[in-house]
Amino acid sequence: MQASTLTVLPKLPVPPLQQTLATYLQCMQHLVPEEQFNKSRAIVQRFGAPGGLGEILQQKLLERQERTANWVSEYWLNDMYLNNRLALPVNSSPAVIFARQHFQDTNDQLRFAASLISGVLSYKALLDSHSIPTDSAKGQLSGQPLCMKQYCRLFSSYRLPGHTQDTLVAQKGSIMPEPEHVIVVCCNQFFVLDVVINFRRLSEGDLFTQLRKIVKMASNEDERLPPIGLLTSDGRSEWAEARTVLMQDSTNRDSLDMIERCICLVCLDAPGSGDLSDTHRALQLLHGGGCSKNGANRWYDKSLQFVVGRDGTCGVVCEHSPFDGIVLVQCTEHLLKHLMKSSKKLVRADSVSELPAPRRLRWKCSPEIQGHLASSAEKLQRIVKNLDFVVYKFENYGKAFIKKQKYSPDAFIQVALQLAFYRLHQRLVPTYESASIRRFQEGRVDNIRSATSAALAFVQAVTDHKATVLASEKLWLLQAAIQAQTEFTVMAITGMAIDNHLLALRELARDLCKELPEMFTDETYLMSNHFILSTSQVPTTMEMFCCYGPVVPNGYGACYNPQPETILFCISSFHSCRETSSAGFADAVAASLVDMRDLCSVPQPTEGTPLATDAKARGPSRASNLDSCH
Repeated sequence: MQASTLTVLPKLPVPPLQQTLATYLQCMQHLVPEEQFNKSRAIVQRFGAPGGLGEILQQKLLERQERTANWVSEYWLNDMYLNNRLALPVNSSPAVIFARQHFQDTNDQLRFAASLISGVLSYKALLDSHSIPTDSAKGQLSGQPLCMKQYCRLFSSYRLPGHTQDTLVAQKGSIMPEPEHVIVVCCNQFFVLDVVINFRRLSEGDLFTQLRKIVKMASNEDERLPPIGLLTSDGRSEWAEARTVLMQDSTNRDSLDMIERCICLVCLDAPGSGDLSDTHRALQLLHGGGCSKNGANRWYDKSLQFVVGRDGTCGVVCEHSPFDGIVLVQCTEHLLKHLMKSSKKLVRADSVSELPAPRRLRWKCSPEIQGHLASSAEKLQRIVKNLDFVVYKFENYGKAFIKKQKYSPDAFIQVALQLAFYRLHQRLVPTYESASIRRFQEGRVDNIRSATSAALAFVQAVTDHKATVLASEKLWLLQAAIQAQTEFTVMAITGMAIDNHLLALRELARDLCKELPEMFTDETYLMSNHFILSTSQVPTTMEMFCCYGPVVPNGYGACYNPQPETILFCISSFHSCRETSSAGFADAVAASLVDMRDLCSVPQPTEGTPLATDAKARGPSRASNLDSCH
């Protein structure tokens, strides 16, 4: 029995109002002009005044905490995902890229896919029987059990497009039976692969046989239907409109139902661009290369799409709203271990197969749908052309060196990202780093605000070539920046960060007030939620990596995977923004990490010097090991 069914986790705490307001001002003071900050501080003070609106909303929030399992989860899900109208590829859906496979022929590709499906079914059986061990926190707060609810959504969720807001549909608990089929996409055609026939789960050999039938059926050009999957790559409101038209026909309704209720998708991709570098394989997963490549060989609303490319490009694209990155990684690592075991035995097709052939899904396409398809194809091409993306492996050192200095690898890398951004843009900006709050019931994530005042002091000292800042002083400033980052991390993972709290107060104000309070329309507040730097640590124990796009038009996405001797960075931005450059940012990250390594060899300030006395007054500046805590 899964331990999480027995362990009752605490509820997410509601931080004290004055603490959140003070921290918010602390986070923004050094990021905005002084005149603007003074105006915002007055607005915050009015909001938080005794007996004022802030206290009324705080009381409402405390009442909400009493009656719900998690006071922010619904607000957060809507704000982060379901209200977002942007297309899912690049803008929302992250991808995990496996090590490149070496397929000699199509049969090798299909054997890999059959083994992958078999691994999915085994893992789903473990989930359904509550046999997955409960995750526990690592790092400074190690050992605490974590909420496992997200795992239940891996194979049972679907993001239904809406005209103004999407809906996260979970199959479990509905009147529909458990799904017993996988959808296989090949040549932009959709096929139903039943994985349980006559109450028997198909073997890898049976799955291989069925996949071969699908490839043969898909190659029949006379039977090919329009690439309906393209519609799911469009903006959410446009896709909702197209889906409404599709639903008018019973054939389309049946096809949509089969896709929406499937366990997962398996996308059998044609060879991509021919470039099999990490960067180009990641692009193949993020957007499929557009409609002329594999961009239509997808259904982006489904939570898990496993891609198995003929050229050995493999991985998984995930619809992010049901679960977070670490849950996806845990699932994927389990599947990769299954694949490694399976690769030692050659799966053969049954010589005599009495299995019924997989079914091709049919579509009735009106001229209106053809128009939607043309529009979707054009917009996907724009997404493909606009994405500026690079995978960069820093090979000078990895987390082993950082730990040797007694720093948290995550905090160290976050300070390096701030230094890199400052080098390129001569300023710091609101930064998002996801922090897991799964220590609490139904916890997802909150934000570690990495652009601290201590980080600003450090990056200014390092980049100011006119000033004569001693190396030992730069080292102290580095330690102070790491310490500040660590403190914000602990605040976030213990439920005391500011972003979820302010979000909940804002949403309660929508219900209570005729118009949104000035606190939430203020220029500083709006700027504080425009995350030009969106970052996430996604560590893996196996050969794979995660990547995603920026969250704002003038921003960067920075996903990193610290290994013992290297650090892998996936940097994304948009070509449409003249200020950003992914390659330039990667170069700046490398230079920053080298500079920070060199500072680590500087002797510590000796007892009695002003610097050492100042450091002592601050307390220990070397951060505990938080590298895997979030």
